[in-house]
Amino acid sequence: MFEEFIRANKFDQAYLPVLQKKLCFEGECAGNGILNYGVLLTLATIISTYGVIAGSTATVIGAMIIAPLMTPIMATTLAIVLGDTHRAGRSFMMVTVSTVFVILLAALITCSISPLTIDFQGNQEILSRTAPDMFALYVALASGAAGAFAVSRESVSDSLPGVAIAISLVPPLSVVGISLSKFQWGDAIGSLLLFLTNLFAILVSGGAVFWLSGIKPGWMDEERSKKRKQAFSIAVICVVLISVPLFISGYETLEQAYYSKEAQEITKNWLYGSGYEITDFDLRKQNLTLHIIGTGDMPDPELLHRMLEDHFQRPIAIDLRAIPVNIIHYPSKTGS
Repeated sequence: MFEEFIRANKFDQAYLPVLQKKLCFEGECAGNGILNYGVLLTLATIISTYGVIAGSTATVIGAMIIAPLMTPIMATTLAIVLGDTHRAGRSFMMVTVSTVFVILLAALITCSISPLTIDFQGNQEILSRTAPDMFALYVALASGAAGAFAVSRESVSDSLPGVAIAISLVPPLSVVGISLSKFQWGDAIGSLLLFLTNLFAILVSGGAVFWLSGIKPGWMDEERSKKRKQAFSIAVICVVLISVPLFISGYETLEQAYYSKEAQEITKNWLYGSGYEITDFDLRKQNLTLHIIGTGDMPDPELLHRMLEDHFQRPIAIDLRAIPVNIIHYPSKTGS
C-alpha cells in the first residue's frame, strides 16, 4: 500500500526548475522575491514579538502564518537532496542571517519598551517555548514532512499555512531576543533549542519526503552523492544531539508533574477538616508557593513542612500565604 501511494504521488520532474526558482529566489524575479521575503520577515518578527510580550496567542499565530522563514529552510533541504552544495550553502546562509536578524530585531523592540515589565514566569507564550521536550521534536519531524510534501505539489500548497502554524519558527526566535534583552539566559537557551529542533527536524524529515517523492538531479556523480550523504549525516547527528536535552527536559517535566501531584495531595490532607482551601499551588523543584483561604483556625504550617520533607526525603522551602475570611451575618429586620 505504501509503495502504491509513493508511485501514485511521484514527483513531476518537469516541476523541479519551477520549485527551485520559487524556493531559492532565482530567475528574473529573484530580487523582488528577496525584497518581499525581507519585508514579510520583518513584519512577522514585529507581530510575533509584540504578541509574545502581550501574551496574545492569536497575534502570535498571525505571525506564524506570514513568516517566510520556512522557504529558505526548504530550499536548503531540496538542495541537499539534489546534491547541490552551492544552493544548499547559499540557502543555509540565508537561514542563518534571517535567524540573527529576527533575534536582534526582537531584542531591539523589547529594549524600546524597556519600562514594561515582562512576566517570564507567568507569560504562557514565553513559557511554552523555553522548555521544549521530545514532543517538540515529534511535531517538528511531522511538520517538516508535511511542509516538504505540500511545497513539492501545487495541488496541496494550500496546506502550507497550517504547516507554518504547527512548526513555529519565528516566535521561538522572538523569545530568544526578548530573553536576551532582559538577561534571561536560561529562557534564551531553551527557546533557541526549540528553534534548532525545528530547523534540523525539517532538514531530516523534509529531505526524506523529497527523496521518497522521487526528486532527483539530472545527473549524480560520486562526488555529488558523497556530499549529499555528508550533509544528511550532519543533519541527523544534529537531531540526535538535540534530542538528548529534549529527553532530559521531558523527563524533568514528568518528574515535576509527579512531585507536584504528590505534594498537592499531602497539602489537601493537611487542610482536611479545617475551613481552608487551596487557591494557588506551585511547586518548582524544592520551592513550594502555596496560597490558601478560609475561616477558623489554620492548621499548623510546621506540620505541613514536616509532612512534605518526610515524604520526599529532601529539604523543601514553603512560601505560605493564608487569607482568613470573617463571615458576618446580619439578620433581616421585620417591619412592625
